[in-house]
Amino acid sequence: MKKVLLAMFVVTVFTTSLKAQGIRLGAKVGANLNKVSGQSFSDGFDLAYHVGGFLEIDFNKKWGIQPEVLWSQTATKRSSFNTIYASEINPFNNQEKIKLDYLSIPVLFRYNIGGILTLNLGPQFGILLNQDKTLLQNGESAFKGGDFSMVAGGQLNFKVLRIYGRYNIGLQNINDIDNKDKWTNQQIQLGLGLRF
Repeated sequence: MKKVLLAMFVVTVFTTSLKAQGIRLGAKVGANLNKVSGQSFSDGFDLAYHVGGFLEIDFNKKWGIQPEVLWSQTATKRSSFNTIYASEINPFNNQEKIKLDYLSIPVLFRYNIGGILTLNLGPQFGILLNQDKTLLQNGESAFKGGDFSMVAGGQLNFKVLRIYGRYNIGLQNINDIDNKDKWTNQQIQLGLGLRF
């Protein structure tokens, strides 16, 4: 009986402290403007999207953290077909699209300015869920299974609505073929969030 009462007490104290610290749960959706840097890829940004959930955890009125879990797509084009694979799969299509799906986990520090604006900065870990199979030759993978990047951006906070913009820069080489050409992700994210 004492263990049950102790467990109930711990749960009550924990949930009360969570409410006091200001924890908010929400969902978000938005657009990605992606670019993979490297000789093998075109210089322009390509459109994709992301969707997921977030937590806003405030330690006080100014500081907090914002962990998120996002399904995020990276889209880009090759600058030259033969720069990635020398094969005869499609010799006429130099600008074949590449799509990579990541499970992205940003853990962002929050700095609140005046209640309506929040600045975000922190690391992001990406796990490659799948890659466009047309880029594979004999089942060989071109991209590493993970990515590490830094995120910086801002967010406008209304009652239940969040409007945000971010820039993500990859710090890890995602080329899994060789070390001749370094490939890194760059991404601009724009989107809307709803706080529950």
